Amino acid sequence: MLPSPSKLLFFSTLIFGALMAMSSNSWLAAWMGLEINLLSFIPLMTNPNNTFSTEASLKYFLIQALASAILLFSVIFMYLHKSNLLLMFNFHFMLISSTLLLKLGAAPFHFWFPGTMEGLNWINCAFLMTWQKISPLMLLSYTMPLKTFMSWVIITSIIIGSLGGLNQLSLRKLMAYSSINHLGWMLAALSSGDNIWLFYFLVYSLLSISMILIFMTSNIYRLNQLIIEYTDTPPLKFCLFFIVLSLGGLPPFLGFLPKWLVIQSLVESNQLFLLTIMVTTTLLTLFFYLRLSFISFMFKPTNIKWNNMYSSNNLTLTLLTSFCFSTLGLLITSLLITMS
Repeated sequence: MLPSPSKLLFFSTLIFGALMAMSSNSWLAAWMGLEINLLSFIPLMTNPNNTFSTEASLKYFLIQALASAILLFSVIFMYLHKSNLLLMFNFHFMLISSTLLLKLGAAPFHFWFPGTMEGLNWINCAFLMTWQKISPLMLLSYTMPLKTFMSWVIITSIIIGSLGGLNQLSLRKLMAYSSINHLGWMLAALSSGDNIWLFYFLVYSLLSISMILIFMTSNIYRLNQLIIEYTDTPPLKFCLFFIVLSLGGLPPFLGFLPKWLVIQSLVESNQLFLLTIMVTTTLLTLFFYLRLSFISFMFKPTNIKWNNMYSSNNLTLTLLTSFCFSTLGLLITSLLITMS
């Protein structure tokens, strides 16, 4: 069934707003692009048949509007004080970075992100976790000289993203805290160079969209549904949980490759304290990913399935492609680098 013309219009302006923010050469034009992107995403989030989506869209609008207002204030204040810009540099760029981090949902500005994810369907969750992050991350790359401030944001994001997912039964909240943790790694990659964080973002988007596509087709939102649903489909179970372990960054899957590059860049820049905390907290994220996988692999309950909406034929090609990329991606990439 084709989407309505209004949805296509808002989707087009959503893409246009993000591209405008990324390609602009002034902060005012970037602010306009972010506003177009925000006002286009709100109608896509709302669903008249679901009150939770209305609450999530209102919460998202209030937070993003607050961040946009502070960003506009910061930009105007910076233009008014151009004469003593060197004295106000740190204050301006710390304020701008804080507003962009609030738009991203990075800790300690993450308070709205898990609750908003909980009220959305899987398609909107995929947009919120992937596409809605790329323009603030691109703008944040212009304000990266603040090493101390950004280091604390990275540490807070990876700790909260790791600890927050330990006691979650909702898959949407679990994906939200996983996104916060990966956002800390992307910010660390952003301080090293544009190529590393772009590669990290592409791998993260591929794995996250693959997982969300499986959850959406199976109509799964809770952990106990996940345990029951895949007991009679072992190939689908293997594909899903290999993607889960790849998203957690477990070697030798593809998800380990961008983290490997970030670790190498942090070692070269002698940021060993930050690297130690990042690697340690990644073990916590692997713990709740392994716990999720272990329960589903080891137990086979006899409960009746909660839904019958799953059709394996619709996802065969997508699953095989994602499975091959996530499982063999690190090996293929290493071979290509060795041959070149």
